[in-house]
Amino acid sequence: MTKSLVVTTSGLLNKVPEVTLAFWIIKIMSTTVGETGADFLAVNAGLGQGSTRVVMLAVLAVALFVQLRTSRYTPWIYWLTVVLVSIVGTQITDMLTDSLGVSLYISTTVFASALAVIFYLWYRVEGTLSIRDVVTRRRELFYWGAILCTFALGTAAGDLATEALGLGFVWGAVAFGTLIGITYAAWRMGGNTVLTFWIAYILTRPLGAALGDLLTQAKTYGGFGVGAMWTSALFLSVIVMLVAVAQLGISGRRSAEVAE
Repeated sequence: MTKSLVVTTSGLLNKVPEVTLAFWIIKIMSTTVGETGADFLAVNAGLGQGSTRVVMLAVLAVALFVQLRTSRYTPWIYWLTVVLVSIVGTQITDMLTDSLGVSLYISTTVFASALAVIFYLWYRVEGTLSIRDVVTRRRELFYWGAILCTFALGTAAGDLATEALGLGFVWGAVAFGTLIGITYAAWRMGGNTVLTFWIAYILTRPLGAALGDLLTQAKTYGGFGVGAMWTSALFLSVIVMLVAVAQLGISGRRSAEVAE
C-alpha cells in the first residue's frame, strides 16, 4: 500500500521492493506456499516435522545471510527469503500447536505481543516503521524480525479463525479477504500508509493459509482436494515468473544506468 519504495537515504539503496499489485500477489502466494510447502515436505516427501524444521531453518539462515549481504534490492534473493520465512513461520506455529499443545488463543496473543514489541523497539530506535527507508543493517534486521512474526502470527490467527472458531476454509478466506479490502479502502481514503501496509501484510498470511487449506484439503474436509504438491508447484511457478519479470526489469534499468 506504499506507492513507491525505490528511494535512497544517505546514499544507500532501499532493500525492499516497490509495493505494487505484483508485490501483493507474490506475498499472498508465498504465504500459501508456506502452508502447503511445509505440509508437502513433512508428509508427502517423508521428511517428518522435526527434520523439515531443521532443514528449512538452515536454508532460511543461508538465504537471510545472502539477503543481508546484498547492497540493494535483488528480487530473487528477497522473495526466496520471504518464501522461506513463510515456511519457517508456519512451522513455528504448528510446532507450538501440534507438538507442544499450546492453545491457538495463547500463540496468537504471544505472536501479536512479540510483533508489538518489535514495532515499538523499531520505532523507538529508528523513529519510523516505514519500509521506504530500509537502508541500514539495523533497520533490515528489524524488518525481517517483524516479517517472521507476521507470518507466525498470521498462521496462528488463521488457524484460530478457521479451526477453533469454526469459520472453515471458505469463510475464513472470505473474512480475511474482506478485512484486507476494508484496509485498502481505508488507505485510499487517506489512512496512514505505514499502518495500513502492516495491517494488510499481517492479514495476507491467514488469507493465504485459508486458500492453501481450501485447495489442498480433501473434499470431505471442505477442501478442493488438489493436494499440497500440486498447489505448491502451481503457486511457486507463478512466483518464479513474477520474480523473473521483476529481476529482468531491474537488470535492464541498471544496464541503462551504466550505459549512460
